[in-house]
Amino acid sequence: MSWVVTRVTTQLINALHKSQVNPYNVVKLSGIGCSSKTPNYFLSKSQGFNSIHGRMAALATGVHMAHKNLKIIGISGDGDTASIGLGSFIHLVRRNIPMLYIVENNGVYGLTKGQLSATADEGTVSKSGETSHLDTIDLCALAIECGAHFVARSFSGDSKQLSALLNLALRQEGMAFIDIISPCITFANNQGSTKSYDYMKTQNEQLQELGFIQPQEEIKVDTSTGDFHEVRLHDGSLLLLKKTSHEEHDYTSRESAIALLNGERKSSHHLTGLFYWDNQPPKNLSNQLIESGLHLSGEETRPSKAVLSEILSSFA
Repeated sequence: MSWVVTRVTTQLINALHKSQVNPYNVVKLSGIGCSSKTPNYFLSKSQGFNSIHGRMAALATGVHMAHKNLKIIGISGDGDTASIGLGSFIHLVRRNIPMLYIVENNGVYGLTKGQLSATADEGTVSKSGETSHLDTIDLCALAIECGAHFVARSFSGDSKQLSALLNLALRQEGMAFIDIISPCITFANNQGSTKSYDYMKTQNEQLQELGFIQPQEEIKVDTSTGDFHEVRLHDGSLLLLKKTSHEEHDYTSRESAIALLNGERKSSHHLTGLFYWDNQPPKNLSNQLIESGLHLSGEETRPSKAVLSEILSSFA
């Protein structure tokens, strides 16, 4: 298991443990790519499926329609989501399928020797010396535009921020999307890459200082360090946010989030943190499904003897 997968998986395991998620009610999905090994390493009691390239979003939609009470956690890569799977991803978000969708984003195709992917920043240089002359696809901006319920970005090397975002995302009723910048130590950790570990350590600009506190734990806040904003979740837990930059950003406004991401597109640094959060009950595909989903019993799907006799008699 790679260094990046280990970092992300560790924080995901911690968040699932703190959230007391029942593994028997979880479906783990992935596509194709380095990231797609991640579901093998958490919640061994859960159901799981590794889909074909770019089709994890379509698979997640089918799972939700068949059994809407299952909790879906999807792990994808930037190639799997932003290239071959882009169309499926857009419609998954548009339908607001309730799930946690994680992209381990390194800006390269690691399985095919490090070619630049669709999320590579303009001007970034690959290990082979190739320079990206195209604008990047910002998956966070795209997710917000298409109607995602919760959108954030983090860095795999920032355990504190990533842990807080995962804890909050797991408690969302709608579509929760987290773009995790995950340096590929083989093909994208070179000088010139804007998604290398060294680059992210110096160019990571956080929107908020995040900390997640369980309801059972004592809450300790050092008010002298600045003003905190408490967000009480549905289960009584608290998310604490303190602004450290971009004080004008309103994470409850879709327009503000899109404007912020578009404004930073040409900058030399990466914004991380919570971009958008709609904490109102979501409108999604669930509202159009029957209570049992497509998980029907034999009595519900098999015609009775009387009905079969009536059908047969009509052909007499």
